[in-house]
Amino acid sequence: MTREQLVAMSRREVENLQNKRIDLAPGIHKIPTAHYHDPDRWKLEMDRIFRRLPLALAFSSELREPGAYRALEVAGVPVLITRADDGVARAFVNMCSHRGNYVVEEPETGSTRVFRCNYHAWTYDLEGNLAGVFDEGNFGEFDRSCHGLTTLPAAERGGMIWVTLRPGPGVDIDAFLAGYDSLLDDLAFDDAWVVGRQNLNGPNWKVAYDGYRDFYHVPILHRNSFGPDGPFQPDYYAWGPHVRVMAPKGHEKLADTPESEWGYDDMTAGVWTVFPNMSIAGSTGSGYMVSQMFPGPTPDTSFTIQNFLRFEPPAEQDTEELDQYMKFMGTVVGDEDYYTGFHVQKALATGAKEYSLFGRNEGGGQLFHKWVDALIETDDADLPALLERGVG
Repeated sequence: MTREQLVAMSRREVENLQNKRIDLAPGIHKIPTAHYHDPDRWKLEMDRIFRRLPLALAFSSELREPGAYRALEVAGVPVLITRADDGVARAFVNMCSHRGNYVVEEPETGSTRVFRCNYHAWTYDLEGNLAGVFDEGNFGEFDRSCHGLTTLPAAERGGMIWVTLRPGPGVDIDAFLAGYDSLLDDLAFDDAWVVGRQNLNGPNWKVAYDGYRDFYHVPILHRNSFGPDGPFQPDYYAWGPHVRVMAPKGHEKLADTPESEWGYDDMTAGVWTVFPNMSIAGSTGSGYMVSQMFPGPTPDTSFTIQNFLRFEPPAEQDTEELDQYMKFMGTVVGDEDYYTGFHVQKALATGAKEYSLFGRNEGGGQLFHKWVDALIETDDADLPALLERGVG
């Protein structure tokens, strides 16, 4: 099924290449500039987007074996993800039930059989159960089974572990992904290794994320890094709020090859974005850079984790080549995209312009902001209906 979908998208790009066109949105879309800096709206975005929707927080492959874990903080919530002996990936609030200290501080990834709070030495197993209480005889009697780590909804799809930051039943992951995970499977994350990570500071999360669905700026802003001939006329393919960005330019090879010979590497090119904060670029041949972009503690800040995935284990990497590539991508995003984004952020905050514009050739950005608007206007009871019908 996924190959059929990939072929259909690639066929469309070949047609657009041959006809010198792209698929355009019906009209120009206006975004109030206040949406990028208003603190009340930002609080709604944190509550109704980042703390309510499933977020792809880890790769299944980095928790290959029982005992593996990853700890990180997202939207002010400390999260611990584990792989238990039963093979299930679980997520918890990284918070001791005794007095609230983190049960994992450093390092953020590793392997263990037990998590030990360094405040009073309470311990927890991989399934979040309270396993031990220091000086329990003098502490007093209580029901251990009621004092494990607080569970967060978690699921595995598309080679990633998705976590909802709000305890409770959570959003239906399949309804949220709208079939997108079946295509993400073709990126083969399960077979890849996380060989490098680096963090970048950025502007408001929407200012930062706008660039990930935008090819329009590539030959302009990135003329000194990628060159002036990069594709800038994109097509967009959507599954619910998630969007793949492609360009007819670059499909010359497929245009000259029978469809039966089209390979996955050629058909998975482009940028795969996962709402609300992830961007995937690369291929099964070269590997991937997967960017996780998170809001910072204030409306005008964000931070991005750049994850570098390759299809050989870390010990087999050309470390010099990898270091150079990571430095290059840090420069592209940090010194070009986010440098510009900080200027955008400051200028928008002046209120000099009432609206920002997204053109007919910027359909991915239009869809992103329509989903942001719809989600902050939708309460929990109506959320399933919104995910089913989508936005116009």
